[in-house]
Amino acid sequence: MVTHEKERWTLDDIMALFDGVFMEHFHTRLIKGGDEPLYRPANVECPYHQVIFARGYFASALHEISHWCIAGDKRRQLEDYGYWYLPDGRNAEQQRAFERAEIAPQALEQLFTHACGRTFHVSVDNLGGDVDVDRDAFAQKVAARAQRYMDEGLPARANAFHIALTHYYQQQGSRDNAIAKGKACLAACRVA
Repeated sequence: MVTHEKERWTLDDIMALFDGVFMEHFHTRLIKGGDEPLYRPANVECPYHQVIFARGYFASALHEISHWCIAGDKRRQLEDYGYWYLPDGRNAEQQRAFERAEIAPQALEQLFTHACGRTFHVSVDNLGGDVDVDRDAFAQKVAARAQRYMDEGLPARANAFHIALTHYYQQQGSRDNAIAKGKACLAACRVA
């Protein structure tokens, strides 16, 4: 039997929360995609920006949202924010660069995941590589960054989304009320 809590972990909910908080001000929607995640800025074919998460995975949605919450205005005008990405099979130097770039977004993902009442797992994303990856050390860096966010404050968009998630999942608020709380946070910050 599915519990009430698990029923709330739906893609429809996470997509509605994201779209509800951010579509009006940022013209950005969360989209269920195929095998690979992608950020696609608005263009002549699509009038809104798209945060596309992989294969309908809840964790992928939270991860891609985390990247979007960190990306500045200029980066949000570029496909995949203009970042490089090397698939599985990275060498040791490439893996270190990947992990450095992933600490902040995975820290936000950890906070979002916990706000949803779920268990977070770091991703070293190098399953096919010949490099020994210290998952525990990376997890400690991500957890330390998440704690720093909690101590010093989250970026404005991340904070608005975290508030919406917390209200919906932890306080059992309605979707509309959670969206309203997130939007109020954005308005208070006058986010660009």
